[in-house]
Amino acid sequence: MEELIGQWGYLAILLGTFFEGETVLVLGGFAAHQGILRLDLVMACAFAGSFCGDQLWFWIGRRFGRRWLDAHPGKAPAIERVSQRLDRWGVWFVLSFRFLYGLRSVSPFAIGLSSIPALRFAGLNLIAAAVWAAVGAGLGYVGGNAVEAIIGRLQYWEHRILGAIAIALALYGLHRLVRHYLHKRQPKD
Repeated sequence: MEELIGQWGYLAILLGTFFEGETVLVLGGFAAHQGILRLDLVMACAFAGSFCGDQLWFWIGRRFGRRWLDAHPGKAPAIERVSQRLDRWGVWFVLSFRFLYGLRSVSPFAIGLSSIPALRFAGLNLIAAAVWAAVGAGLGYVGGNAVEAIIGRLQYWEHRILGAIAIALALYGLHRLVRHYLHKRQPKD
């Protein structure tokens, strides 16, 4: 499995983050913690995938957004939620939508429908993708320490719990043997 991750992991991170990929990014950071992947390359692939994916969705929204919304009116409420946040927070929304659950996939499309200039979006997207890639991969990497600590504690307790279970089973078995022996020794009427 490690060989497979080492061989295809960077491509998986690139493609996964192109489409959305928080989970792929965190797992990439965890794989870097395990020494299977390099953290800097995980971040670079996540940055490239996220930046390119969001640029593509921005351009699709800019070019085909109105027509697509006319054909899919059920999607209008999600686009409207993003538009309201964009109107309220402006640049801060563009910099942070990756971190807002449920808004990442629709936001670049909705921003493409707005009046934000394409070059401005690209610059903000560049910054946001870099921060998101570093934070997500870093969380996976640091989370690897937590997982190792938890596993270490479980291994510590595992031996004690297994020992306690073995003692309990031995005592139960001894109890059954004594009862069986005493039952056989009772005189029958």
